[in-house]
Amino acid sequence: MTASNSNRSHAVAELAAGAAARVAVIGSINMDMVAHAHRLPGAGETLAGNDFVMAPGGKGANQAVAAARLGATVDFIARIGTRQYGADLLASLQAEGIACAGVQTDATALPGIAVIMVGREGGGENAIVYVPGSNAQLSPADVSGSAAALQTAAVVVAQTEVPLAAIQQGFELARAGGAVTVLNAAPALPLSDALLAQVDWLVVNETEALQLSGLQDTSVEGLRAAAQVLQLRGVKQVLVTLGAEGVLLCCAGHPAQQLPAFVVDAVDTVGAGDTFVGGLVTGLAEGRPAVDAVRLGQAAASIAVARCGVQSAMPLRAELPPEFAPQLASA
Repeated sequence: MTASNSNRSHAVAELAAGAAARVAVIGSINMDMVAHAHRLPGAGETLAGNDFVMAPGGKGANQAVAAARLGATVDFIARIGTRQYGADLLASLQAEGIACAGVQTDATALPGIAVIMVGREGGGENAIVYVPGSNAQLSPADVSGSAAALQTAAVVVAQTEVPLAAIQQGFELARAGGAVTVLNAAPALPLSDALLAQVDWLVVNETEALQLSGLQDTSVEGLRAAAQVLQLRGVKQVLVTLGAEGVLLCCAGHPAQQLPAFVVDAVDTVGAGDTFVGGLVTGLAEGRPAVDAVRLGQAAASIAVARCGVQSAMPLRAELPPEFAPQLASA
């Protein structure tokens, strides 16, 4: 029996025993500095805000928290600068029950910083400036040190706020262990065919889908074509998030389908995409069919956008509708 088949058999045995779904996250962690105002300022405009908060963030940490709150067992693989805020960021992950053995600390570096403006008009639209800090220093060697976590996970997810070489190394290790790989290509960066060939699920928004495919048609048909371009480069499944219009699901060998969004009065959309991804990977790790895993992510995100905050707004599994009850009991 190959190592890959052996690990798959182990994963099946864990499912049969009711073990928690295992997810490994390769990604960024930031300190978010968030200012709320009644609207976003225009170019060159100074606008009085309503409130300000500093809170843990970063797409990797956000997705790890979202998955952990939804019942997954989560390993986090990252690099945190501890010159300022780093100890608080690490403590916030540990408080969520996230395993941090794969987090490398750097006493000489600053962590990532995100400056976020949120306008309450227009459903909580936001604008973000991101400074990567120590996230940019995550190396393939850092990731290789967490090979055991990557090869025992059911799903491994990464985002492009960390170096692509580190992601590719992690996905190669994950694939060798039989894990499903998910890449949330945000922000949109040029991606090699070698990396895309290691991606089972590519999650992008409309803008990212067009940038990565080189196409310009913003219609749903145009986005289907963009997904097909990416699938021809090696990706198996492409998910294009459409905001209030739902999600476009493009699976190899099946017609693309648009899944409608949950109806909700959004007040703060910061972190909605990360909550969605956290729910998606939890569903996939539980062995749910593609549509069910996507709907789990949508359900979680619909709760998060109705609250203010990012990680603080992410729901627990018990807050989701009954049809999304865990398929697995916690280990």
